[in-house]
Amino acid sequence: MLAQEVIRLKRDGGVLSAAQIEDFVAGLVDHRWSEGQAAAMAMAIFLRGLSPDETVALTRAMTHSGEVLAWPAADWHGPVLDKHSTGGVGDKVSLMLAPILAACGAIVPMISGRGLGHTGGTLDKFDSIPGYQTAPNLDTLRQALRAAGCAIIGQTAELAPADRRLYAIRDVTATVESIPLITASILSKKLAAGLQGLVMDVKCGNGAFADTPEMALALARSIVRVATGAGLPTRALVTDMNQVLGHAAGNALEVLEAVQFLRGEHQAPRLLQVTRLLCAEALQIGALAVDEGAALARVDAALSSGAALERFAKMVAALGGPADFCERPQHYLAAAPVQCAVPAPRAGWVQSKATRDIGLAVVELGGGRRMASDRIDHRVGFHQVVSIGQHVEHGQPLAMVHAASNDAAAAASAMLQRCIRIVDAAPAALPLIVARITEGDLS
Repeated sequence: MLAQEVIRLKRDGGVLSAAQIEDFVAGLVDHRWSEGQAAAMAMAIFLRGLSPDETVALTRAMTHSGEVLAWPAADWHGPVLDKHSTGGVGDKVSLMLAPILAACGAIVPMISGRGLGHTGGTLDKFDSIPGYQTAPNLDTLRQALRAAGCAIIGQTAELAPADRRLYAIRDVTATVESIPLITASILSKKLAAGLQGLVMDVKCGNGAFADTPEMALALARSIVRVATGAGLPTRALVTDMNQVLGHAAGNALEVLEAVQFLRGEHQAPRLLQVTRLLCAEALQIGALAVDEGAALARVDAALSSGAALERFAKMVAALGGPADFCERPQHYLAAAPVQCAVPAPRAGWVQSKATRDIGLAVVELGGGRRMASDRIDHRVGFHQVVSIGQHVEHGQPLAMVHAASNDAAAAASAMLQRCIRIVDAAPAALPLIVARITEGDLS
């Protein structure tokens, strides 16, 4: 069928048949659909939306555009679990969650993505580790899972290849914030990975794609509904993204924060809370804990005993990274040549942040992409970022900026100062968990 006619139908608000959706997905894989046609289709879907049936059809077609993994119980002892975030600024939860779940007895083949728009990508963070393979073949993936119980990788050539191409197109065509496209993108990778349970972290706020509670709840329900319909038990937490999660935003800086978190050295309270709760949901889905209390106890034990750190170290080594990475992360993570404090313009309390703009500041530093072909500077970003509710004195650092040049550092510093509002009175605390969605909440 003609690509332009399928585009025209959706552009004009029509309903696509399963066959038309399958043709679009096949065209992504074999390149019968050009970049322009794929971009036009993405925009048509963004503007006109997809029905639930269309979203299911798109998810299934993208799932089966490549190989679908299987994990026979006779060969793999433990439930196959995963977590996915819709993206935020400073969101490095996956880096801790995967090894925590592995330390608790789960198998975690985590298929992650690269940065989209103002948000950081998990794979971009791992690219800052020398030698780490984010795109291994399936044999290497299985070897890493046997060694560490977890493997955080990207879409291999075999898994959901249609999504890999569409994902890159969405990033540079302003079509990221589409609930059907987000749902199909996430779940096609997860279903192709052969999961037995999934927990979603749907971000909500001025640093998230879903900037309102209404959109975040709609996205959470869409994912839980489609996943459940596809036979994948799924729960979702809607969590706050009105400020940087943790203290760092930038690829290598976030990897360092994650290692320090697993070592028990620095655990930002909100980052610790959301990590613990998402782990607890996954452990309950996988029947590795009978209730939230038991699940949280297992999470805390995995962290305090060093078992989660050990799993992370084994994963890095199994996927080509340094065997002693967790002992000497700063030896391996490249440092930016310019590092300077961003001074507070006045004394007072941090009331709010323009979190999306902070993410864009990282992109401007070179830590993200303007075009799909852009190379990332993994060294740059911010760390020691102040939190909402924190009191600062005049001239006290709001953050440390890491940049490739003095000019870039100055521009980023000025942008960060504009992003952080300081007032005279302490603001009310922001709730971290906005909502929890399960299959039972959809009826």
